[in-house]
Formats: sequence, C-alpha cells, structure tokens
Amino acid sequence: MITTEETFEMRRRGVMLVLSSPSGAGKTSLSRSMLEQDRHITLSISVTTRPMRPGEVHGKDYFFVSHAEFERMVEKGELLEYAKVFDNYYGTPRGFVNETLGGGKDVLFDIDWQGTRQLAASNRPDLVSVFILPPSMAELERRLRIRAQDSDEVVAGRMAKAQAEMSHWPEYDYVIINRNFAATLGQITAILNAERCKRVRQPGLDDFVNSL
Repeated sequence: MITTEETFEMRRRGVMLVLSSPSGAGKTSLSRSMLEQDRHITLSISVTTRPMRPGEVHGKDYFFVSHAEFERMVEKGELLEYAKVFDNYYGTPRGFVNETLGGGKDVLFDIDWQGTRQLAASNRPDLVSVFILPPSMAELERRLRIRAQDSDEVVAGRMAKAQAEMSHWPEYDYVIINRNFAATLGQITAILNAERCKRVRQPGLDDFVNSL
C-alpha cells in the first residue's frame, strides 16, 4: 500500500529574507554563513554602480554596471528596488526574485533600510526583515578598521552615517544585537525556519489535508 507521505510532495512559497545593518555590523558575514549552511536559500545579487573591489567577481558578488546602464534598468522597470548609498547606486533584479520565490526557494537580501522599505511596499507578504545592531559604536568602528578595505576618511564617513541607518530599526520585523557571531547566526536561522512554516507560505497545505 502506498501512503500519502510517499506520494505527496508539499509545495512552499519562498521567503524574501532581508538582513540590514550599518556597515561593519556583520550582515555580510552572516549572509555568507546562511548561504553556506542552507541549500534552500540563494543570494539576491544586486546591480551596482560602485567600483569593483579586489577579489570581487562580476555576477557573483554584484553585477557591476555604469550609471547610464543603471538608469536604463530603472526606466524599464527591471529593478524590484534601488537606492543610493555612499554616492553609488544599488538595485535588485525583479525577474530572478519572482521566479525563485515561485519555485519554493528563499532569497536572501543584503540591503539597507531604503531598499527594505521599497520591498515592503510592493512585496510585504513575502518579506521577512531583520536588522542587525552592533553591541556598541566603539566595536563597530573596530570592525570597520580590521577589514582594512577602506581609508580613514571612508571609515569616518561610515561611522557618521551609522546613527542615521540605525534609527530605522523599528521598521523591521526582527532586531538582533550582534554580540556573538554564532549566536546571532542561530537566531536568524530560527527566524527563517519559523517563517517557512507559516500557513500562508504553504499553498500546498489544502491539497495535503484533503489527501489525508
């Protein structure tokens, strides 16, 4: 006899998981760890006009484009959201995200509050947003400096902007203070797993229950 469990495959709609934080608070490292440990989530690769940094790869870290090409994409409606950050533009390709969610896979966004606000305006049912706070401003500056990627002037600029960025934490669904990397990663994983189980994200439940 063939059981329901053997014959029925549960369908699920993907989650748009947003991680935001001031620069240096840990969101990029957390995003990388999420992607390494979970094959059911993929990174939303942003389009950007900022210069490529050493070690970055076009099409893997970002899609690097000119300002003119970015403006064309905006005019054509090809971006789900976009924002200007530190004199450069960042945006999310619309087609990839919609196709991925419909296929039951989650999409991870490493974006700021401006992009998150735009996603919430157009895709709120799919969105789960998490804001990462540093344990202190002194620790934030220390993390920025040990990266050794930016000049003193750039670090000072990022610190000056951090307070404004952190003022948007009430707009997020969840807020985590990143005191310990492993603990913070565990909290984000728990949030994602819980959100995946929400009834509204399991369109196959009706068929499953009817098959019992």
